[in-house]
Amino acid sequence: MLRPMRCLVLAALCHGAPLFLSAQVTPAADASRMPPPGWVGSPKQYDAIKTSTDLMIPTRDGKRMATDVYRPGRNGVPIAQPLPVLLNRTPYNKTALADLAVWYAERGYVVALQDTRGRYKSEGTFSKVQPADATDGYDVIEWLAKQPYVNGIVGMWGTSFSAHTEAGAAQYNPPSLKSMVLNMGGLANGWDHGVRYRGTYEMGRQLTWAWSQLLADARSPDVKALLTKEKVEDWYSVQPMRRGLNPLSVDSQYEGWYFDFFEHADYDAYWKDPMLAWDEHYGETSDIPMLHVGGWYDIFTAGTFKNFTELRKLKKTPQRIVIGPWTHGGNNRSFAGDVAYGDSAAIPDFLTDFHLRWFDHYLKGVANDVEKDPAVRVFVMGTGDGRKDANGRLLHGGYWRTSDTWPVTGTRMVPYYFQADGSLRPTKPKALQSKTTYTFDPRHPVPTIGGGASARLKDGAYNQREDPRFPPSAAPWLPLRSRADVVVFQTEPLAEDMTVIGPITVKLFASASTVDADFTAKLVDVYPSSTDWPGGFDLNLTDAIVRGRYRATRDHAVMLQPGRVYEFTIDPFPTANVFKKGHRIRVDISSSNFPRFDVNPNTGEPLGKNRRMITTDISIQHSATYPSHIVLPLAPARR
Repeated sequence: MLRPMRCLVLAALCHGAPLFLSAQVTPAADASRMPPPGWVGSPKQYDAIKTSTDLMIPTRDGKRMATDVYRPGRNGVPIAQPLPVLLNRTPYNKTALADLAVWYAERGYVVALQDTRGRYKSEGTFSKVQPADATDGYDVIEWLAKQPYVNGIVGMWGTSFSAHTEAGAAQYNPPSLKSMVLNMGGLANGWDHGVRYRGTYEMGRQLTWAWSQLLADARSPDVKALLTKEKVEDWYSVQPMRRGLNPLSVDSQYEGWYFDFFEHADYDAYWKDPMLAWDEHYGETSDIPMLHVGGWYDIFTAGTFKNFTELRKLKKTPQRIVIGPWTHGGNNRSFAGDVAYGDSAAIPDFLTDFHLRWFDHYLKGVANDVEKDPAVRVFVMGTGDGRKDANGRLLHGGYWRTSDTWPVTGTRMVPYYFQADGSLRPTKPKALQSKTTYTFDPRHPVPTIGGGASARLKDGAYNQREDPRFPPSAAPWLPLRSRADVVVFQTEPLAEDMTVIGPITVKLFASASTVDADFTAKLVDVYPSSTDWPGGFDLNLTDAIVRGRYRATRDHAVMLQPGRVYEFTIDPFPTANVFKKGHRIRVDISSSNFPRFDVNPNTGEPLGKNRRMITTDISIQHSATYPSHIVLPLAPARR
């Protein structure tokens, strides 16, 4: 039986997100469960002894990183045997991870917890992205490996920013780094996702992160009073904020990187730093076993898959990927937003036994069969009965599925075409000319309702209708499909279940009446009306956006010619879902998803510096000449 997680510290790793403990899990006879049925975690073998507090480990430029070291021991004395070390480098205060360090030390590991550069007790200046975070990692790994109580073997683990520090260090190929578990930190390229997104700016998350961290770091009572009095949600509507004229102005460091990200729109050397663009440095990355972990509603899902697939091609050592129905850091939950997936969706022992099984094999050589695990392990959402559970959540259900390939073997990439009558079919439109035109007003954007938003934007799966929880939603709280600036294409109710597992691509042929505009696409599982959900439930699965001026280039902007039809490729994150019989598959097309992404003013002004906003008329083409469509990865049903 899976033991309850002993150390609940995900909140400290994941931007202060609330932590929930799912119900005790009873394993079924299913090899896809994690850990596998019958596997017994390593028992406590030692006492844990904290041998160093704020040990200052030097780096190449003379700055020192504060590190707490825990060692296995007996009777108050550390054991003499050199052991592997597990290193976690975090900007969120290393002391929050103390319980986990004790747990790993009790099972025979030296554990090093470290504040990253410029954070808490470490020296230097903090920046959300800086090359030194990568070289610091290299220097610390090699320093630890040479200590007499370490056997020269180092493993790294961490969530979110901590996982980014793992990737940064690995790009310098430290000889002593032997394995990593990267949880929800799969940032393959920050221009492409996670910071910017195909030309747009992930404004809501970056502003909220800067605000919360500045508040946590603030030593001045006046700064704390300001950031407590003001509400970050109110500042979402200031589009765009201006340097020196916003609450972040009390700290030039935080304000600086927020605006650098916002205003630095072209893809150039700025974005190719190891801490921002792992995909620029795969070749020089350590060839070591890596476990890439993510969630369907995580902010880094696209990067998690890219890192896994590309490193698997290039490296000889095992690369594995695990994706659950989780939001950022939600591995131990069986729900995401307002949707529940069943107890099997959660990994209660994620930060303990789940990690330990991997490290015991790859750092200690323990024969526990982890090397026999399939390369791909994903949770396929769906298969639930759609009732409302005791917590008021939709029971969407699902199951774990394994594969040695991605996409899974037998998957067919099938286009479903947008039709003039709003339907979605696997046959091309016949009309030579056909389009739907809507007007987008950037002053009244489509609100973000779930998805991979993170921070305080309520990420996850939700009924796609306006709601007081999702500003700038407004009464009377109607479904998004009722908006004139949301164009809906959907299938007829399905005659049988349809399994979709894999990457999603939307090919959109469209024009705008302005020199710039955004184009969004969202994949939705439409539940029919029921007793619990009288109006049905429009469940968001995945979505994406592209900015018109970066439709074909990323190193420089190319404005649109008003009225000209262009082909836009929109790549929502991969997903896995069973669309059940009687449900509809739906695609929503629009021009905003706010405040997750900044709103395009449509004027063509430099991004982040516009003074005006103008409406634009968007024409979505659905004709034989311009057959807009979504490509769905149709996978074989579960056997």
